[in-house]
This record gives sequence, C-alpha cells and structure tokens, in this order.
Amino acid sequence: MAEGPTMNRGLGYFLAFLLFVMSSGASQAQKASAPEKKTPPKQENSKAAPEGLDPQIAIQMADDYFNAAKFMTADFVQVGVDGRRAEGKLYVSKPGKLRFEYAQPATMEIIADGVSVAIRDRKLQTQQIYFIGQTPLKFLLQEHLKLKRDVKITNVSSNTNSTIITLEDTATFGGTSKIKLAFDNKNFSLKQWEVTDPQGYQTLVTLHNIDLKSVPDNGLFRIPSNEIWPSQN
Repeated sequence: MAEGPTMNRGLGYFLAFLLFVMSSGASQAQKASAPEKKTPPKQENSKAAPEGLDPQIAIQMADDYFNAAKFMTADFVQVGVDGRRAEGKLYVSKPGKLRFEYAQPATMEIIADGVSVAIRDRKLQTQQIYFIGQTPLKFLLQEHLKLKRDVKITNVSSNTNSTIITLEDTATFGGTSKIKLAFDNKNFSLKQWEVTDPQGYQTLVTLHNIDLKSVPDNGLFRIPSNEIWPSQN
C-alpha cells in the first residue's frame, strides 16, 4: 500500500493524540477518584519529582500516570509543523480502541478497532489499513503500559520544575518515531510533549472538555467497509 505524505502525517497525529489523551486522562482520573497511590504525593506544597529524581522512579511514575484511565471522550485542538490548526472529537476505550474525527474543513478520521488502524479521508473517500503493531500506537493502547518494556527510553532528566522522558519507537513505517514528554514536578502531570514521526513531522495537541466517566459507544470503533462512506453535504 502507498505511503503518501498525508498518510504519514496521519500516523504522526494519531501517536501525538494518544500520548496526550492517556496522560491527560490519567491526571483527570486521579483528581476525580483521589486513589491512594504510591506516587505522586498529593500535598500541593510538596513536589512529586524533585530535582535529581531517580530515572527509574520517574519511569514508574509515568507508567502509573498513563495507566490510570481506560475511557475518554474529549475535544481536541491540533497544531502541526506548518502552524495550521485543526479541531475535532476524540474517543478512547482501552485496550486498543480509539477514534478521532476532525471538524470541517478537515476531512480525516482515524479509527482503531483493537486490531487494526484505519486512516480515512471522507472527501477523497480513501482508506488505509494497518495492524496496530505496525504503527507507533501499539504501546499507548495497551491496558497495562510499561515504558521500559514497550519502547526504547533514550533519556530521563529532571530539574527544579520538570522531568523529561525521551522515547523512541523503531518499529514504525519509514523509521523511528521520537517522543519527548515533559512532566510538571508539582504533581507529575504531563504539561508538554513533542512528537517527531519518521518523516520529521512534529505535532502538538491540546485536549478540552475531558470526560472520563462516560463509556463511548462501541460502534464508534468499528472500521467501515472501504465502500461505505457518509454522504457529503
């Protein structure tokens, strides 16, 4: 199957969304349920990740953070490397299921059904299918994430304000995807991230109106037949 620029950007966008979705969801879930956990401490005037935090502890805290939420519905705003802005709706059901739809004038939608990932263009009526394991998404849709097992961690560093974990995934089309996550030391919540896909495209994503209580309709994660398209009005 062909790998055009739009398709490659779509894979990069998909990875970028998942990173932010899982991390933002975990932060909201911790606030909502206030579970008693080993990490991070909840006192507002104490730092969960002080300067010089041991890298192994930081990795474990990141695992706990990403694993906290199983469902999500959210609005998203995306800014690409060219500065163009796109918005839409995002749905997640772990393990393995995700859908995000771009609002007009964009025409893309991306659906993961637990086995495959479809990148669909509603205007062109085209669809590209991948196995999740062939994309940079596989480890972020797992129910139980372990960064040390599922990706290559290239660096962990911390200062007074932030802990930064840098990752690489070599099992992607076209080369290696690079991911840099910056966590706020006050509560070890993800405050900034950068994704560079194998073609060098960088993507930034922000989520709004996050809902972790509602379970998305399972039908949202069904990949339609290549011949079935919604009417264009």
